[in-house]
Formats: sequence, structure tokens, C-alpha cells
Amino acid sequence: MEDEIRRIAATNAVEHGGSASLKAVLSRLLGSHPELRPRVKELIPLVRRIVEEVNALPLEEQEKMAQIREKKETKRGLEPLPGAEGGVVMRMAPNPSGPLHIGHSRMAVLNDEYVKMYGGRLILRFEDTNPTRVDPEAYDMIAEDLEWLGVEVHEKVYQSDRMELYYRVAEEMIRRGCAYATTRSQEEIRESRRRGIPLPERNAPPEENMETWRRMLEGEFGEGEAVLIVKTDLSHPNPSVRDFVAFRILEREHPRTGTKYRVFPTYNFAVAVDDHYNGVTHVLRGKDHMVNTEKQRYVYRCMGWREPVFIHYGLVRIVGVNLKTSRIREGILRGEYSGWDDVRLGTLRALRSRGIRPEAIREYWLEVGLKDVDINFSWETLYAINRKIVDPVAPRIFFVPHPKEISIRGLGEARVTIPLHPSRDLGSRTITLPAEPRILVPSRDWDGLRIGEVARLKYLANVRKVSDSAAELVSREPGDVSALRGRIWQWAPSGDSIRGRILYPDGSVEGGAFEPYATKLTEKIVQMERVGFGVLYGRGGWLEARFAHR
Repeated sequence: MEDEIRRIAATNAVEHGGSASLKAVLSRLLGSHPELRPRVKELIPLVRRIVEEVNALPLEEQEKMAQIREKKETKRGLEPLPGAEGGVVMRMAPNPSGPLHIGHSRMAVLNDEYVKMYGGRLILRFEDTNPTRVDPEAYDMIAEDLEWLGVEVHEKVYQSDRMELYYRVAEEMIRRGCAYATTRSQEEIRESRRRGIPLPERNAPPEENMETWRRMLEGEFGEGEAVLIVKTDLSHPNPSVRDFVAFRILEREHPRTGTKYRVFPTYNFAVAVDDHYNGVTHVLRGKDHMVNTEKQRYVYRCMGWREPVFIHYGLVRIVGVNLKTSRIREGILRGEYSGWDDVRLGTLRALRSRGIRPEAIREYWLEVGLKDVDINFSWETLYAINRKIVDPVAPRIFFVPHPKEISIRGLGEARVTIPLHPSRDLGSRTITLPAEPRILVPSRDWDGLRIGEVARLKYLANVRKVSDSAAELVSREPGDVSALRGRIWQWAPSGDSIRGRILYPDGSVEGGAFEPYATKLTEKIVQMERVGFGVLYGRGGWLEARFAHR
């Protein structure tokens, strides 16, 4: 029994930066052995003792105890694309209203993987035909996000450059009797759809509809006074599919085209036209786009175009972060968020600033694949993948949260060399201390230590608490670590420490002090011992860490 508890505790410790949780270990033990639940009160002291013993061990010893083996990574293959024999052309089509977020990355990764699988081409198409939703800076931000993700783009397309093409297709659809223009009010149009009763213009000769259309282009109508509609099926069970609007008037200046155009295509019309003229063979999209697919097929049928292969995957519910671009922008303007990379956000920029690697994001979505079932996004799974990637390369440093200054009696001058990684050769750092130094320790740990109890200052010394502000040297060597009952602390020299703080994704902020060497690791991911992984940033005399995960 003790061996199993020790293995569970070691595994939990390795998963959380060297510190196992009593609650987590007990929960896992009872999950494996439900017959032990009646004995839980009896087990708690035993589990607590073993957890404290395991926490006192170096990480490499914990890894051995947990019997962790390097697993051969088998890249889970994506399902083959149907109809891919003649070549593959795919597209990503973001709206340039802001940078990409974690939800967008699924579309980006899967398209990129399939294009690479088949040696095809990937088009980045900016869907910017609604000038009210375009942020001029978003074009570059999106391209930068994709480059960071490792997505290879073969061609960029801007819908706002293709207005004349949309107009030509619209006029051809009018001539074929597939589209009509109307000056009816929005309420009349909605009522027509709801009741399945055609507007008079629906059956008007193409010449009359063409005349109204040309008057729209020539500026004779204001915003909301005229639209062009694609004919569908007025008896369709879904009213939103019935005769949908293809063009509307927007009296807004466009960031790229200025005031040159005022009649803009809607999403479904422009997408259908572009997928055809861009030669797109396969479209990957969420199930929430199934109605859009149905609408776009009416454009294909009218024009006699061959449809691409549409593949709809299940939706992903992502909770815990703000993903809505408009709300984020408003928050930035109000000063609520520091920028698009604020740690509380789910943008790729925010994740990057915290130390989440693009390889981890890619591996996560490859595991999910094109499942047609809806799922919940698992931050813990993403963090576990990322931990596997960054743990071997992240230097270890000391961050002391809410520091308490104490003196160490009986400790002579000391020069402490500390490895930057417990099991990898990443180098070391050195801290020099005067005799009877004053150091900083976590106040929570110190306050929980009773007078006369012993704790270890990692790599420095075992000390005994003698007063509220002082400890005395017991030994430089750790001795029997089990006797310390897990009391092994990070620390920093008082005079040379660097003021700092940690920003957490939940919005909380933890103040403290970093050891001096931390200033050499800015812009890098580190593991703050007993705290977790994050990226350090210099802030003019002090340091800020953006927390990734434990």
C-alpha cells in the first residue's frame, strides 16, 4: 500500500513542478481503490507523511519513483480527405477584426496539416467585406499569428480587392433569374421569409431587377433602402435559408478601399464566389456553418459551378477566457486589458506571452482532429502537452511570493552554486552571501513554521526557526529529508533580490521577489520553483512573470 501511495505522490509531484498535493493523491488513491473509502480518516496521516517525504526529494528522484518512461510519440494521423486525388486547395478565411484566438487555431492547424499531407496549397483569405468589422491592424496580426503557429500560407486574398468580381457574378445571377433587387423594408422582407410568400420583385423580369441593382451601385439609395437577394426555396423548413440577402448598402469608409464602394456582399455570397474562383477543393468548418453551406450551394447551382467538398466538424466549447473580439477591443480602450496579449485572454498572442508553445497547440488539435461530436476544450490537456515540451528546456529560478525577511545566525560567508535544471545540463547560477545573511522566504511558509522546527533553504542550508525574524544554522547538508516533512523552500538574498510579480490568467496578481539571476532570463520561459512555468519580462528595474501553468 505504501509503495502505491508513494508512486501516486511522485507522479503528482512531477506533474506539478515537484510538489504533490495531499488532496490530489488521496483522491487518486480512493479512485483506484474505492474499498478504502471507509478508512479515509485512517489513511490521511499515512498519505500526508508520504506526500511530505516525496516533496522533499529532488525532481529527478521523484521521476524515478514515479517510474515515468519516455513514451514513443505516435503522431495521430488525420482521416484521409475524400476526393483529394486531383489535388488539394484549402483556405482559412478569418474576419480581420482582431488577432486569432485559440478557437481559430483549430481551423488553421487542420487546414495546414491537410495541405502538407497532400502537397497542396493553402490560401489565407481575409473576409473584409463588412467595413464596420475591420481593424486595419488585424491583417498583419493574423499573418503573424499564423507564422508563429507554423502555418504555411501560399497565397493571400483580400475580399475587399474583389468587389468588381462580386458585382459581375451578381449581375449574371440576375440575368439567370436567380437573384432580384428590392427596396422593400427589412420588416417586409422578414415577413416574406417567415410566411414563405414571395415579394413582387421576386418574379419581376431580370431587366427590372437589373435596373434597381444599377441604381444601388450609382448611389440612388441610402443605407438600408435597397438590397439584392438570392432566390432559394420559400418553403424551406429553415426561414433563414429562404431568399437570403446577398448585397446591402453600407455608408462606411473601408480601411483598404476608402469610399470607392458602398454596396457590399454578405458573407455567404462572397464566400461562395471566392471558393469557386480560388479553386478551393475542400472546406473545413464547424457544424455551426451547416446552414451557411446550404445557402452557398444556391449560388453554386445557379452558376453551374462544381462544389468543393464540405466537411463539418463538431463544435468546441471554450470556457474560462474572453474570446469575443469586440469585447476585448472595448476592454483595451477602457484600460481593462493591457492589450491583445493580456494574460486573461484566449488570443494566441496572450498564450504566446505566457509560454504556451505552438507545437503544443498543434498537438492538441491533431488529437481532437475532425470529430463530429461537440467537445469541451481542455486547458489542462493543453498545459500537460506544453509542460512536456518546455520542462526539459526551462531554467529553474526562485521566486519568493509575499516575502518575509529573516536573518540566518551561524551561517558564515557562502557561495552557493545552483543548477538551472535538476536533470539537464543547462548551466548554473551562483549566489554569494555574507556571514549571517538576511534573506527572503515565503511568508506563508515561514508563518506556518513553529519555533524550534527545521526547514531547508534549497541548495543552501537547513535552518531552525528561533524567533519571528530569525533562524539559526543547523547544517549545510540536507541530511534526512524525510524529517523535514516537505519543508524545502525557495529563497532570495534580501539586498540583491529583484522586486517582481506574477500575473495569472484568472486575473489575480501575486507580488514577491526574484533571485538576481532572473534578470538574465527575460523573454524566456522559466520554471519558478514551487510556483510553476511562465515567461519573464523586464519592467524597468523589476520583473513580471506571465504564468503559464504548473
